[in-house]
Amino acid sequence: VQLQAYGGGLVQAGGSLRLSCAASRSIFDIDDMAWYRRPTGKERELVASITKGGITKYSDSVKGRYTISRDNGKKMVYLQMGSLQPEDTAVYYCYAEGTEYSSGSFRRATYWGQGTLVTVSS
Repeated sequence: VQLQAYGGGLVQAGGSLRLSCAASRSIFDIDDMAWYRRPTGKERELVASITKGGITKYSDSVKGRYTISRDNGKKMVYLQMGSLQPEDTAVYYCYAEGTEYSSGSFRRATYWGQGTLVTVSS
């Protein structure tokens, strides 16, 4: 598993949760990292992204409630979620763009975590 996401769970409306995602040692020179989510029965959507330099973007639905951050040294990306609402219920996926060494050469690739379920009860 090249991206490992964790931290999901069940939380009451109005509560907070922090997701974490770790990139494996085989991935380096990581550029953009992001969090996506897929509510049940809906398409996957971009929640937040962050560049290597720390520039962040958020979807309108989470702006002001979520904060994305990263630790380049640890190859980690985080998503602090606050004021959670039932409509935030979804499987959350982390995403990264990086470089790997494979079959004798370096190549750029994109990576997805396995998803972590966040359930917000009303």
